[in-house]
Amino acid sequence: MRKISFALLAVTFLSVGGCATSPPEDPENLCAIYKENRDWYEAAVNTREKWGVPVHVPLAMMYQESSFKHNAAPPMEYFLGFIPIGRASDAYGYAQAKTMTWDDYVRETGNSWSSRSDFDDAMDFMGWFIYKTHKINGVSKWDARNQYLNYHEGWGGYKRGTHRQKPWLIKVADKVDKRSKRYAAQYHTCQENLDSSWLWRLFFG
Repeated sequence: MRKISFALLAVTFLSVGGCATSPPEDPENLCAIYKENRDWYEAAVNTREKWGVPVHVPLAMMYQESSFKHNAAPPMEYFLGFIPIGRASDAYGYAQAKTMTWDDYVRETGNSWSSRSDFDDAMDFMGWFIYKTHKINGVSKWDARNQYLNYHEGWGGYKRGTHRQKPWLIKVADKVDKRSKRYAAQYHTCQENLDSSWLWRLFFG
């Protein structure tokens, strides 16, 4: 009985480990990202169909937040340089979603089995957030710069203009915007190929 339990435990660990995907080899190229990880493109298309969010905007924001690391988290802070006292925030995963905001997402969408370290769930979360930003603050779903500012400051913070007192954040948002536009241009060159591949997987799996 103990041997069976151990075997089941080993299979569980292997299954969990298998869910983790390494960051893309060429994170600056949308076509390369989605060709390397076809499931990611499927998640992006699903997000587009569900939330009306273009495939390049959440990808650009996600790269800034986590560099596509499934277990990304803010760096550990230390007292006296060597005593760990915790992290600056509880942000975690591909989308660097904070626990409170993630809980809001789960409550509103009913996606109770979601995980911040799962790309599909993280992409859906970002689609939800971008959709809500458009509804609450009127920011276009294609406006990566101001979408990112909302993502960083929260809807209330953006409305109050807290980002205007943070020149460093404005620079980061501009960086996200440039990457988003570059991703969009790249997407035009490979969308047909990605879509044909996606449809093939959809029907013939």
